[in-house]
This record gives sequence, C-alpha cells and structure tokens, in this order.
Amino acid sequence: MTDHPFRFGAVAGQAADAEEWAGLARRVEGLGYSTLLVPDTLTTLSPFTAAAVAAPATTTLRVGTFVLSAALRTPEAVAWETATLHKLTGGRFELGLGAGRPDAERDAAALGLPFGTPSERIERVSRTIDAVTDVRVLVAASGTKLLKVAAAKASTVALGVPPHYSQAQLAAKLDELYELAGDRFHDLELSLNLVSAGAEPPSWLAARHGRTGISMLAGSPAEMADTLLRRRDKLGISYVSVNAQYLDHFAPVVERLAGT
Repeated sequence: MTDHPFRFGAVAGQAADAEEWAGLARRVEGLGYSTLLVPDTLTTLSPFTAAAVAAPATTTLRVGTFVLSAALRTPEAVAWETATLHKLTGGRFELGLGAGRPDAERDAAALGLPFGTPSERIERVSRTIDAVTDVRVLVAASGTKLLKVAAAKASTVALGVPPHYSQAQLAAKLDELYELAGDRFHDLELSLNLVSAGAEPPSWLAARHGRTGISMLAGSPAEMADTLLRRRDKLGISYVSVNAQYLDHFAPVVERLAGT
C-alpha cells in the first residue's frame, strides 16, 4: 500500500508547429493529466525545447523528459538546461533520465557521440542526478545496477519492463527495488508507462509482444480504473503515463482517479 495519490502523464513528441504543440499541451491539461512528457530521440521534438514551448501555453501542467538518454549530454549540460527550465516554467519541469534505449546507440552515432558501455552510462545517470538541483527526478530502470542508482537518488522510479510482462514479473522487479531502496522505498513514487489503454495496441506492438501484458490496459473506464486501483494497493504504482494517441481513451480513467 502506498500513500502516493494517483497522477497521470501523457507521452508525446510530434507536432507540425508551435501552435499545434501548444494546443496539445492545453488539451492534455484540460483532460486532467498532470504531466506532458517528451521522449529523447532524433525522430521526435527536442525534449527541452518542446517543454519550454508547452509550459507557457498552460497554467498547471508539468512538463518533463521521458527519458533523456545518458549518452547524449554531459551531466553539466543537463543541469544547465534543467535549471533554466525550472526557472522559466515556475518550477513545473520534471527531469526523466535513463541509460539509453536499445536504439539510442544509433542516435548517439548520428550525433557523433560515444555511446559508452552500460556501466559508463549508468554512472553518467548518477552524476547527472548529482548535478541537478530543485527538480523532481525520474529514473527509468530495470536492471539491478540502474535500479540501485534510482533507489538511492530518484524521486520517481519508472519500471522499464517489456510490455508483455505479467503482474507477477513486475512484482518481482519491485521486490528487487524494495531490497535496494531500504528505508527510502516508501518515499519513492512508482511509475509505469502504458503502451496502450482502452483500445487495441498497435499492430506492430501486438505482433512483437502479443495483446496482453502489464503495459497494455484494456476494458471500460471503470474496469481500467479498478485495475489501476488494485495495482496501487498490491504494487504501489501511482504514477501512470500513456502514449498521447490514447489521450481520449484514457481520459475517463484520469477523471476518476487523479489526485485520489
């Protein structure tokens, strides 16, 4: 059982222009989501710039990265960008960090940057957290070494498990985090990203991972809300993000649960 109230994020990274992006931010806020989160890939908008444009278009919406790839920026560069956004958004910026997705090495190569070994990237995540101040830090983690960093230094831990994982498999990962975090565990906000919600998963995803799993939420709004309530009671997960293509499908769940 956790004392953390539910909050919800929308993950988006595409827009034709600033007007469309600002409009999306306002829609996310209007539907009751807490955060607009931007991926860190060369095929999406630049996350820091996108966050800077979204914030003044809204009043309460928090903006953040989901998640920065450790290989693409030095800790000092991230701290600089973060401090600027913290100031210019009135404290509404949240920093999400990770050691790098499977395809992040390609992005690093395209930018002429060394990708580094897993240990080097995890160390950079740790040093980045140490370099930033005054912001909420989310770490996306699944392996033991990065979970250890998250357990010691993060405000929020996003469980980076494959979409097809069962609840039992996720629970085992949380048991590991519990052992690593010790007394900090109950202070951690636990997060899970949904790859689909209230609608069929994309065909490419279903072909790769099937149509069921911990990150694929199905059913009516009442059924989805009940599922998330049970997960929070059993696993402690209170912060749920969803791809922006499911904004409207998931909005009735946000309306039922946000802040409770």
